[in-house]
Amino acid sequence: MDHKDVFAALQTVCSEVILALNGSRSNSSNADATDRLLGVMRQIQEHGRAVEPLITGFTAVYHHFDLDAQTPGNGYRTLVKVVLSCVTHILQKARYIASNCSGAFFRMDHNMAEMEAYCSALCQLRALLYLAQILLHDNAHGQLYSQEEGGLKDRFVQEYISMHKACFYGRCLGFQFSPSLRPFLQTAVISMVSFGENYKKKQTGLGIAALSFFTSGKYMVDPELRGTEFERITQNLDTQFWKTFWNLTETELLSSLTRIASTVVQVNVILIIPAVNLNLPLASDPSLSVSVNPPVAHWGPGPVKVRLISHTLRQGQDSAELLALSHPEGPQLSLPGGFSRQTAPLSPGLLIHFHGGGFVAQTSKSHENYLKSWSKELNVPVLSVDYSLAPEAPFPRALEECFYAYCWALKNCHLLGSTAERVCLVGESAGGNLCITVSMRAMSHGVRVPDGIVAAYPATLLTTDASPSRLLTLIDPLLPLSVLYKCIDAYAGSSCQSLQPAQQIDTLAALGQDTVKLLTNFTQGATNWFQNLLEPKAAAAASSSTIPSDAPSPSKSHSVEKPRVVQEYPENFQPLRSRCLVDMHTPCTPLMKNPFVSPLLAPDSLLKGLPPVHIVASALDALLDDSVMFAKKLRNMNQPVTLTVVEDLPHGFLSLVQLSKETQEASDICVKRIREVFQLEEQPADQRQQGLS
Repeated sequence: MDHKDVFAALQTVCSEVILALNGSRSNSSNADATDRLLGVMRQIQEHGRAVEPLITGFTAVYHHFDLDAQTPGNGYRTLVKVVLSCVTHILQKARYIASNCSGAFFRMDHNMAEMEAYCSALCQLRALLYLAQILLHDNAHGQLYSQEEGGLKDRFVQEYISMHKACFYGRCLGFQFSPSLRPFLQTAVISMVSFGENYKKKQTGLGIAALSFFTSGKYMVDPELRGTEFERITQNLDTQFWKTFWNLTETELLSSLTRIASTVVQVNVILIIPAVNLNLPLASDPSLSVSVNPPVAHWGPGPVKVRLISHTLRQGQDSAELLALSHPEGPQLSLPGGFSRQTAPLSPGLLIHFHGGGFVAQTSKSHENYLKSWSKELNVPVLSVDYSLAPEAPFPRALEECFYAYCWALKNCHLLGSTAERVCLVGESAGGNLCITVSMRAMSHGVRVPDGIVAAYPATLLTTDASPSRLLTLIDPLLPLSVLYKCIDAYAGSSCQSLQPAQQIDTLAALGQDTVKLLTNFTQGATNWFQNLLEPKAAAAASSSTIPSDAPSPSKSHSVEKPRVVQEYPENFQPLRSRCLVDMHTPCTPLMKNPFVSPLLAPDSLLKGLPPVHIVASALDALLDDSVMFAKKLRNMNQPVTLTVVEDLPHGFLSLVQLSKETQEASDICVKRIREVFQLEEQPADQRQQGLS
């Protein structure tokens, strides 16, 4: 439906609701809620009249920011898409109200709260459109990022701090994403706020998670409280909280549950690569060699941990030389029943993987489910690098370790079950960044570059520059702006407190400690859960998160000065303001513009000679513009590059492959691109389905 028809329908349906509510007003037992709903519908009409010309303006020009006509996708398109999605939800709910508001079973309070939340969301999206207009006006033609000092990036930070965001994490949670993912998003947000409530208690991550189970009930029954608490957490809790929460998938208990549904492989082993100098052939003249030093940044030479995954046991993978490198506590070679005990010949392809996690969290364990299926589908071994994490190991430690592991794999490919005739680097988010920068480093060292790169939603610009897609960090439950800044700050090293190798916690011992603490806190947790169920009014009172833009902030143990707000809004309009005001730290260090940190800013000389780069991005990802602008940069240099933009999925969709058909299809696109790098024929659909079963 054309956007003009959508907004015309919005005005019509709102008028129908107003008429229906006025008609049933005399019979209503809840006059206050009826009056509030009438006011909300009039506000929605006003927002619709203001937003329609903004959408018309963006639709007239947003195609100029695409990579090409065959690849529609950029932050301006996404903002339009999100606004229309919000309006579509309002239309559906409004039609229901118009048809049922006079019925005996119509819940006036519930429907009023639903429409009030979406009205708030539309108001905040209207503000984002005004901010995007500033970008459109200030930036050069085709440029998505504002890199001027004192430009929108500074003003957007101030707006992010002060604008109400809780509505996007309560009743409106995930409205912009595929419906199949909304239950997961709700579970993730409830888990996060419950985890955050118990975070300061002296327990390990799994213990906090266990206790949080009993305090999550109030966030299930009260969406407003959930949204308010999520807003508080994202703006106030430190990097260590996010590291701890994201690493819950690393615990043996949770990873074993996901492993049940994953593809069975014959090889899944942790290796420790010793820190020794490597001699590799010089790419330009193989008769000469180049020496590659082990990683040394911050604490000196140290080993690198990797995970080898192979669906089929191949030559070299059961050798004494490889087994000598295996980690004693890691998973060992496994030969489940039904598998052949014979070793297969070496594979011509080798897939080297760098995981995501914002440079601060996770290891290959969180990503092994889709890596196992890829190993089976592609019939190649996979080597995933467990690089050291920030803030304990800021740049360039992770890059050094990934580059060293890449060089070691080239030299020792026969141990990994491959001849390495074709080598593909693959990574997502932070790992996508490392794929690109490792290849840049290989070129600068004269080492053989990989035959191709497949980067899923890569972070190519680790600066605080604003772009239309980064405006989505105001509403994104998986990548809020404050969290993005914490990850950038940690990797750039400005928040580093101690430079030392990260310590591994024995998960079995931790589980035992957590079980004791869980039993100790069972009564307290269960009591709190039932108390919140029995006192919804008290919880609702605590959930109020919006205040008039001119109202004073509530008193707290520490006062926060109200930030400056953007002045480019039209007269008589201001977005809703939040009670949760903080002084958010904005990363600011020249290191962020280092080309090996932000490859989008790399000079052409460092990018010339990169192998074919295949980028798979999401239209709803806050980092979409990173992908679009990097693809444009490479194409302008006549470097081989492809960009695929998938719809309706969030950042990190590869980790959600098992949750929906849409995420599986996005994973299949990545596999297709890897096949192109390996020069493999496309697998028939029926065989691909058998491979996933």
